[in-house]
Amino acid sequence: METMSALQGLLGGVLIGLSATLLMGLLGRIAGISGILSGLIFERGGDRPWRFAFLLGIVSGPGLLILVGLDWGNVAGGSGMVVGVPASGLTTMLVAGLLVGLGTGMGSGCTSGHGVCGLARLSFRSMAATLVFVLVAMLTVFVWHHWLGSTA
Repeated sequence: METMSALQGLLGGVLIGLSATLLMGLLGRIAGISGILSGLIFERGGDRPWRFAFLLGIVSGPGLLILVGLDWGNVAGGSGMVVGVPASGLTTMLVAGLLVGLGTGMGSGCTSGHGVCGLARLSFRSMAATLVFVLVAMLTVFVWHHWLGSTA
């Protein structure tokens, strides 16, 4: 791993940790993206503005970096692009997104809520959920590459 890549990863981790800490400290809320999005869509109440601002920050961050000329961590097909064409096609991407949404509902949270916030609180439930997330992801990649023969 090159030094710049390591520094970018470290900075990204610090910013994620800082945002999770500020959200917990200032609002008493867990920075679980699926819960924040679900609350924005399905709940009515006074906490919609912070949910919208939090999600807007996540989505706009990469675009702002590109606008100021910092093409850090851009995984799109080319420089100046924020999001590239899905590697496996739009249908696969939509099905994958729906399955992730279903899984976060069944697991009562996502990798940000359990993996970042739950592990930091030493929550046994979050440790178990994160372990399951990682193992299923590894199994999915193995099956996709070795049994289904996909290189995407």
